[in-house]
Amino acid sequence: MELISTFFLSFFLVFLSELGDKTQLLVLSFSTKDRAKNILLGVAVGTFFSHGLAILFGSKLGVLENDTFKAYLEIFTYISFLAFGLIGFLPKKENIKNTSSQKSSFLSKLSNFKISPFIIIAISIIIGELGDKTFLASLGLGINYPNCKISLILGSIMGMVLSNSLALFFGRFLGNKFNPKIINILSNILFIVFGIVGLINSVFF
Repeated sequence: MELISTFFLSFFLVFLSELGDKTQLLVLSFSTKDRAKNILLGVAVGTFFSHGLAILFGSKLGVLENDTFKAYLEIFTYISFLAFGLIGFLPKKENIKNTSSQKSSFLSKLSNFKISPFIIIAISIIIGELGDKTFLASLGLGINYPNCKISLILGSIMGMVLSNSLALFFGRFLGNKFNPKIINILSNILFIVFGIVGLINSVFF
């Protein structure tokens, strides 16, 4: 049962966080340049080498024998989830915007090279997701569910692939029907709820 629950937890966490993200814009820009399956394969491979490796590393920390260290690590992880969610509701500062624009500039430069979109998308996700809140969330999930590595990785990959499939096939429709602010709010709420539930479970149970 835990394998199923962790799969869906990872899936929804990544799926909601990636809606409207820069990765989707990159996928849309290549929608007419290559087959959909090649583009989505690039998304899957990039996700494995970013979120997947974060989960694997987190799971190594999660199986350490020191119970005191593990307890503090769990609490720190859930506080991080709570902080990510709360920070998401704060107004964006200028330096954050500059960082975002620098990443977007890098992605647009990369897309100009005459190499396979599969490789460009995979590399962009690997680099672009480092330090992202979903990357750190994947690390936290690995720490707290070290015995569910495969289900967490599969959930993360499926969340990214489905999110970008929607962008690929229904980009314009979704852009008109879904407000990015609402998606962002749902994502932040998910982080906050997961952080609170995890803290209560770690401290009192």
